[in-house]
Amino acid sequence: MSENPFELIKQQVRGFASERDWDQFHSPKNLAMALNVEAGELLEHFQWLTQEESAAPDQAALAEIADEIADVQVYLIRLADKLNIDIPKAVAVKMQKNAEKYPAEQARGKSQKYTAYQK
Repeated sequence: MSENPFELIKQQVRGFASERDWDQFHSPKNLAMALNVEAGELLEHFQWLTQEESAAPDQAALAEIADEIADVQVYLIRLADKLNIDIPKAVAVKMQKNAEKYPAEQARGKSQKYTAYQK
């Protein structure tokens, strides 16, 4: 039986941090801050681009974007690990909540906040 991809990445990231004695720096607060920094670095790649330009980065830019996405994911997985949050389970629960907040028959093709669909 193959393991959950998130579990494999979590183990890899945990081992990487352990080998470097970085666990001492990986408090949830610090990880959330680092996650925000990396998300900002991801945003830099799209700053000032048009919608069309943002959808078609060249190969060099795409490689840099992939690195930033990986950084964001690594910190997110590490944060979830420190707080004992099962990411796939949390996503499943959140998607159910989103389905209730954004009924497809009401929200299709619209970008309003969920409060617009509440009775």
